[in-house]
Amino acid sequence: MKIRWKSLLAAAGALALAGLAVPAARPAFAASLTEVTAFGSNPGGMRMHVYVPDVRPAAPPIVVAMHGCGGSGPGFYSSSEFASLADRYGFIVIYPSAMQEAGFGKCFDTWSSAAKTRGGGSDPVSIASMVSYAGRQYGADLNRVYATGSSSGGMMTQHMLALYPDLFKAGASFMGVPFDCFANAADYPPGASQCTGGSMNRTPQQWGDAVRRVDTGYTGPRPRVQLWHGTADTLVPYQLLQESIEQWTNVFGLSQTPTSSDTPQTGWNRRRYADSTGTAQVEAYSVQGAGHTLPSSGMAAAAVAFFGITTPPSTPPSTPPSTPPSSSPGTPACRVTDTVNAWDRGLTATITITNSGAGSINGWSLVFTLPAGQTITSGWSATYSPQSGQVTARNVGYNPVIASNSSISIGFQATHTGNTAKPTSFTLNGNPCAVG
Repeated sequence: MKIRWKSLLAAAGALALAGLAVPAARPAFAASLTEVTAFGSNPGGMRMHVYVPDVRPAAPPIVVAMHGCGGSGPGFYSSSEFASLADRYGFIVIYPSAMQEAGFGKCFDTWSSAAKTRGGGSDPVSIASMVSYAGRQYGADLNRVYATGSSSGGMMTQHMLALYPDLFKAGASFMGVPFDCFANAADYPPGASQCTGGSMNRTPQQWGDAVRRVDTGYTGPRPRVQLWHGTADTLVPYQLLQESIEQWTNVFGLSQTPTSSDTPQTGWNRRRYADSTGTAQVEAYSVQGAGHTLPSSGMAAAAVAFFGITTPPSTPPSTPPSTPPSSSPGTPACRVTDTVNAWDRGLTATITITNSGAGSINGWSLVFTLPAGQTITSGWSATYSPQSGQVTARNVGYNPVIASNSSISIGFQATHTGNTAKPTSFTLNGNPCAVG
């Protein structure tokens, strides 16, 4: 008989109490992002950051929130709305940082044989260990664990739901791909990937079988799945949303025809696939005209609502919440680092903007010069205009604030005619930035 994950968590907890596992330093219960350096088995060599809100129930839920390629846990903490929602609803957020280079910078491993095997190693085992740690250290409710992520993190979201259906209650995947979409490391972008090359087309049965093969003896409940994709996404093609729908509806034994469809917000076309009880087991959002830029404002809240963890904690805060710093007057000091990963006639660029000034920046625009022959085709975490020459990147709805000594990451995909140099001449809100 197979040992299920919660039994393993209980065993891990017992080992910790027996002194055979050494926990990290005493957690900081102030509402700040904290790094945990010894959370358990870590074959992926990952970093773990955790956000524990000041006010939370006795056994808070857990949301694992995962960044895109080239990003980091702290970057996703700064650029997404999950921490602010954690303050409102009292759940813990785990922000893993991927450490494996994959052409787009550091990405979550969804391609290796080890990562496709339950308990096989690599990043999935590291992430599961982070959840186990949060259960032990913060008394979190291991019956209410949820996954979400953007791009590479969206891919890992669907990956974890397939590998650990007894650990995760639900997931929300932004711009992801179905489980087992990548054949191996060579099939991962930016190479000639069959998965993300625009030609992937398997039957619902084939997709469902890929999930069922993980553990042929598993008969327990499956986590509910919410899927988001922009109709203008060219980096992870929009048609992969349909492949994910086919996979998860097949896993649940549901029809490919939605039981309902609506537009909960302008530009958000939602299809729901409900079971015989009327519960939507799969939800799919097509975001009209959006490129590789999700989640944008309000989408994290929709994900948390899908998880069903929107009841505010009943315990009042012991002290009034602090007032966020307002945008300081004067000249913002800034530093920029940028990396470029190029292939054939395409490239991706990741730009990290650090506010090195004393005050918070609320609302920003970053102007830079794109090398000759490069043209932006899509981007994330900012809007870009024009697509070549001197470009202005402006904040989107979820990342207008850059706190003092904090950073955010943005990026774009571009074509090139042979010149793969980095962007230059950065100015933030009209003031020059140091580079490097």
